[in-house]
Amino acid sequence: MELINKTAIVTGAAGGIGQAIIHKLLAQGAKVLAVDISEQSLQVFEGYDDSQLRTFVANVTDYQQVEAMVKQATNHFGKLDIMVNNAGIGLAKPLLEHDPIADFEPVSKVNQNGVYYGILAAGRQFQAQGTPGVILNTSSVYAQMAAEMTFAYNVSKAAVDMMTKCAALELAPLGVRVCAVAPGRVDTPMLRQYEEIGLWDHIRKEQMRQTFTQPEEIADVVAFLVSEKANCINGCTINASDGFENFKYPLMG
Repeated sequence: MELINKTAIVTGAAGGIGQAIIHKLLAQGAKVLAVDISEQSLQVFEGYDDSQLRTFVANVTDYQQVEAMVKQATNHFGKLDIMVNNAGIGLAKPLLEHDPIADFEPVSKVNQNGVYYGILAAGRQFQAQGTPGVILNTSSVYAQMAAEMTFAYNVSKAAVDMMTKCAALELAPLGVRVCAVAPGRVDTPMLRQYEEIGLWDHIRKEQMRQTFTQPEEIADVVAFLVSEKANCINGCTINASDGFENFKYPLMG
């Protein structure tokens, strides 16, 4: 088990990718604080041994709540080794139909501020402990490319990529690595909004092998990146997208 005796925090815990990451980290021997915005959403983790998994309600757009979740993890498990800033939201809406308050600000606060707060709180904890650690941010291939109807999402994820680079540089003297993973088309509840507007089959074909990536496949990448086997990987975003960003939608097939 690659992560035995490691303590991790995972935000956005109740989502499709979040749950998969937590199950993978637990299977690798880690102790996990599963964080989401509501107690009800965290009920999916009922029945786990409290010595291995503990749940915590927090809104990642509030820095004091992010600090509180770090304190909870360290108080309960004794230390922090891994921070997975996974919480994220998105919506599909044309730019010129935006209500800035309703359609841009919430996405920016969760996807951008939430990652920033997680980096800051975890970095300060690693500094206080005097120990190395790993911060893993969930980005997206949309950070690297333009797309219709996802203006706010793309902008926020591009910020995640740059925060990953900058944080890695500043935290390197502490022995802290900072990386990001960029999923492509992952079969999660958040992606299902495209099914509702008739684009489900279209977006499936945007992956090279024309099949959706599963959350468990992203979790495998995350578990590797936060392990000592990935010690030479730092300050970069790893695409986990089945080639989504590397080709144009096929004319035939």
